[in-house]
Amino acid sequence: MKLPLGYQYATTYAGIRKTAKDDVTIIVSAQPASAAAVFTQNRVQAAPVKLARKHLETSKGMVRAILINAGNANCATRTGDKVAVATCSALAAKLKVPVSQILPASTGVIGVELDPKLIVNCLPTLLGNLDKGTFEDAASAIMTTDLVPKTASAEMSVTGGKVSIAGMTKGSGMIHPMMATTLAFVMTDARIPAAQLKPILKRANERSFSRLTVDGDTSTNDTLILLANGASGKSLTAKDLKIFEKVLTLVLEDLARQIARDGEGASKLITVEVAGAKNEKDATKIARQIANSPLVKTAVAGADPNWGRIICAAGNAGVEFDPRKVDIMMQGVLVCKAGLAAEFSEERLTKELGKKDCRIQFTIRGGGTGSSRFFTCDFTEGYIRINGSYRT
Repeated sequence: MKLPLGYQYATTYAGIRKTAKDDVTIIVSAQPASAAAVFTQNRVQAAPVKLARKHLETSKGMVRAILINAGNANCATRTGDKVAVATCSALAAKLKVPVSQILPASTGVIGVELDPKLIVNCLPTLLGNLDKGTFEDAASAIMTTDLVPKTASAEMSVTGGKVSIAGMTKGSGMIHPMMATTLAFVMTDARIPAAQLKPILKRANERSFSRLTVDGDTSTNDTLILLANGASGKSLTAKDLKIFEKVLTLVLEDLARQIARDGEGASKLITVEVAGAKNEKDATKIARQIANSPLVKTAVAGADPNWGRIICAAGNAGVEFDPRKVDIMMQGVLVCKAGLAAEFSEERLTKELGKKDCRIQFTIRGGGTGSSRFFTCDFTEGYIRINGSYRT
């Protein structure tokens, strides 16, 4: 993995988790980095989300460090705001930077008070452990119910040289983002002003994390942050910026796909592709509805080529289309033609649906240009077991 220049990472166990696994992480840029972020659209928002928004506005998009804790969401508590402020202030003091240049992020159980001393007291250890080579450790430390860490990176040529992008994310359940995901942090060593980063991230997010669902629940803590510290010494031309956005989108898509594959209790990654809708907005509504359908997800879990559930879900998307013009394919096999059953070998398709990857294609014939793609996973009994005992 090619990591961007000018960033260091550190993790430690502060006692927030019930099990002795690293639960506090810092990401520090050697110099002030331009920043952009997108956050949850849930009306219930965690204290770190609210403070990160405020800090980005105050600092005019300049960031030196991200402070992350796992095991406690710092949400819906009596002291949440004070905890977020106290921990950010403590890190800012030790780094000798404005507190507005520290962005907090939390993930874990909602409604449980968080003792700020647990985080404040471990900061000397974290700062002493800072290293550019502990990126993977940081990706592991931000996990909650995830089974595996999730990272992605890319290197691209720009005018005068190369720049790198690397990202980490966590998420396995309570995922139905309309902006981002549970937590995601992406770094680049390109020199890009914050004003340019913001629209780039918004568009890249719309085609990646906002095309992801595990269970239809948007978290209170969803945060996606992009940092650009310029440590490569390379500024980007208008042409370079267009290429950068494409590469960033690919990195975010990779991370989003990894979350869907690692969905709580999931056994299969499902990719839903919709084409032929009137516009992209309509196509996305249909794709989201299919991806969120418990009946579609359980059918895939059982390797059942029940295409009736797919067309039924699409019909609940609030989008006008003629069912008589709908074709549906599962694993590349035509199962529905013009809204009616197509001839196919159910035995052979059932075998194909037993694989780890499932592809559903929903096409509306008639010349519409709208298309969209969603990433999701199947539903198994494992999801119920995990969420039935999450707090214990």
